[in-house]
Amino acid sequence: MTVGHGASATLGRHQTLQEAVQLLAAHGIDAVDVVDEYGRTVGRCTWRMVLRAVADGMDRAMTVEDVLAVFSLEGETEKRNARSETPDAEDDSGAAAELERLRGELEETHRLAETMKTVLDAAYEGVVVVDGNGVIREINRAYCQFLGIRREDAIGKHVTEVIENTRLHICVQSGIPERGYIQKIYGQPMVVHRIPIWRDGEVIGAIGMLIFQGVSEVYEIFRRLQELSREASRKEKNGAAAPKQEAATSAAVGVERIIGRHPTIAAVKQMIRRAARVPSTVLITGESGTGKEVAARAIHEAGPHADGPFVSVNCAAIPEALLEAELFGYEDGAFTGAKKGGKPGKFQLAHRGTLFLDEIGDMPLAMQAKILRVLEEKKVEKVGGLSETEVDVRIIAATNKPLEEMVRGGTFREDLFYRLNIIRIHLPPLRERKTDIPALLAYHMERLCRQFGVTTKSFAKEAMEVLISYSWPGNIRELVNVVEWLISMVEGENIEREHLPAYLSAIQPMAASMQYGGVNIADRWKEMVYQSERERIAAALVAANGNKAEAARRLGIHRSTLYEKLKKYGF
Repeated sequence: MTVGHGASATLGRHQTLQEAVQLLAAHGIDAVDVVDEYGRTVGRCTWRMVLRAVADGMDRAMTVEDVLAVFSLEGETEKRNARSETPDAEDDSGAAAELERLRGELEETHRLAETMKTVLDAAYEGVVVVDGNGVIREINRAYCQFLGIRREDAIGKHVTEVIENTRLHICVQSGIPERGYIQKIYGQPMVVHRIPIWRDGEVIGAIGMLIFQGVSEVYEIFRRLQELSREASRKEKNGAAAPKQEAATSAAVGVERIIGRHPTIAAVKQMIRRAARVPSTVLITGESGTGKEVAARAIHEAGPHADGPFVSVNCAAIPEALLEAELFGYEDGAFTGAKKGGKPGKFQLAHRGTLFLDEIGDMPLAMQAKILRVLEEKKVEKVGGLSETEVDVRIIAATNKPLEEMVRGGTFREDLFYRLNIIRIHLPPLRERKTDIPALLAYHMERLCRQFGVTTKSFAKEAMEVLISYSWPGNIRELVNVVEWLISMVEGENIEREHLPAYLSAIQPMAASMQYGGVNIADRWKEMVYQSERERIAAALVAANGNKAEAARRLGIHRSTLYEKLKKYGF
């Protein structure tokens, strides 16, 4: 592309249609000569020709020479080109409007590209972007300076050819984000993030960020945190109130215990932050296994009762005859078998804290009336007692049942429902936020491997595809069970598709019609998983002739973990 001062513009025959559009739009000209490598004119590209090519959906990466050939084959003769130089007024007006629109789009795209380039180059952290094949598509100045390379030498190359010990290409395959990992580059440990880029349910690339140029910076930050912690401890001993800023920090930790970045779970986190600021009663709904108690703990940790106790009660697990004594406590001799000296109830134990009433939909009607009275009067009376005790308790209730339908059916008190349903938070099932599945698998894999004392395993791309496509009727609880099974049963550090329980790919449950009824199927599948695990342990013991150390090695688990499994399954 040539444009000299006072001279006419020209296009090289190997330049692209996109470059032709840019030239004509930028200089407001109607036509431009196309020249070969010797400067000889081989044709003429007009604005009408460009507009028609764009309208016909031609690839903007086509060379101008190919565009001229297409129009020649279609009968676009020099006569047509000459006619295009003097269009009638109506055609000229429409073409000019289209040209103006294209010019505006090009200018906006150029501004956006320049803004993004400025942001990337101004960032202190190193940033690299790869596509779905692991090929570098963008890298900023900070990363280039650290690596000692030029940007043009990195663009278009596979990331493994440019960055030492990288796992960005693995992140693209697995779809699992890796935050805060240590990576050695040039022999120096670095702290990095690797974040997959999702679009329409597929990973199309990944972003790598060099957060700290050297672990020494992490140590410096850790030292500062230790100083802040010591200062906070001194203030607490002196009776000083904790600063609001520290409370906000601990609140963020509570909310961040909920794993996921899907828009639905991001909205849940926002609701939790808002609910934590006020003492109102919260009702958490959602299918079994969606993490209702985790959400309740997050609200507790983020609110003013964070320093108080968090007491959890499963209303469905306590017999009806004992539920009142469990919640309100009892006096000495209140009933046969009562503990000497009596016992405080859950409401008293949760004083100045949070009481979590799980499975509130299973609470008997008679007990519902007593709970309503406590909520309204903030007082409890022990079984067999004569006086009431004031309690300051934040109530969070949860259920996997449709309370509105139960109210209409007369199995749940309407007044209690409205008293509980002040702030309502609904947790989405896992099948509605499948992009969070890789992050959940990675989190629980790392947590359980650390708990069992085994090396963390990674998922092959084919295995991850099966896990993402599965509908997870048991939600996160089922996912954790599967991860625990894989840790115990898979030898080696790589989990392939054939290692997965067969039902994950063989069974496609009707999850859409199981909004509140997935618990029974989830329990049945849990039994299938446990039975498979038991059979594999038995086979390993037989193969090792009863040698537990050898059996643990064959199973790829720690010997202490095997002992726990043997006790669990009654071997």
